[in-house]
Amino acid sequence: MSKSWISETGGGIRLAVQIAANAKKTEVIAITDEAIRIRLHAQPVDGKANEALIRFVADTLNVSKSAVQITHGFTSKRKLLEVRSNELTPETVKKAFSST
Repeated sequence: MSKSWISETGGGIRLAVQIAANAKKTEVIAITDEAIRIRLHAQPVDGKANEALIRFVADTLNVSKSAVQITHGFTSKRKLLEVRSNELTPETVKKAFSST
């Protein structure tokens, strides 16, 4: 049994993402059992791709950028993010990313 790409934490949601930087536009390209795959219109230099990822997730989930934090994989294509919000549920997050 594989882990889900989304899980609840004490104060919000944890997301497993896999990014592809330097794309023509920022978009969700796939949602698999293990991760949500996102293309980013940012270069993987000087933290620009991480900033673009945080901005995209915050905008998609309608939360502030400060509510989104990369907890693991800061220099990797695979990352774990935590989104602090008492209003988010796995279902609302799945719906938000499916509609992008």
